[in-house]
Amino acid sequence: MIVCSCNVLSDNAVRACLHRGPDCPRTPAQVHACLGCSPKCGRCARTIRSIMENALQGALEEAGHACSATCASSCSLVKVQPAEEGIAA
Repeated sequence: MIVCSCNVLSDNAVRACLHRGPDCPRTPAQVHACLGCSPKCGRCARTIRSIMENALQGALEEAGHACSATCASSCSLVKVQPAEEGIAA
């Protein structure tokens, strides 16, 4: 499914650029950069954010790591910036 019509990015392309490690994209803008483009209108930011959160949840479940709301802010696996950050102005 196309999630960014400005750059013709699919949900599969977004998922493919998400990986573990310090260089993993943390914002929709970083996902765009990872895929060799930049955000244009910003309408895709929420959808990309949702894909990122679902991928993170899947990775946590695979690792057998279940974060509670209280540990999420300090968990090294949960470092996704708020939705307002990383959106082109």
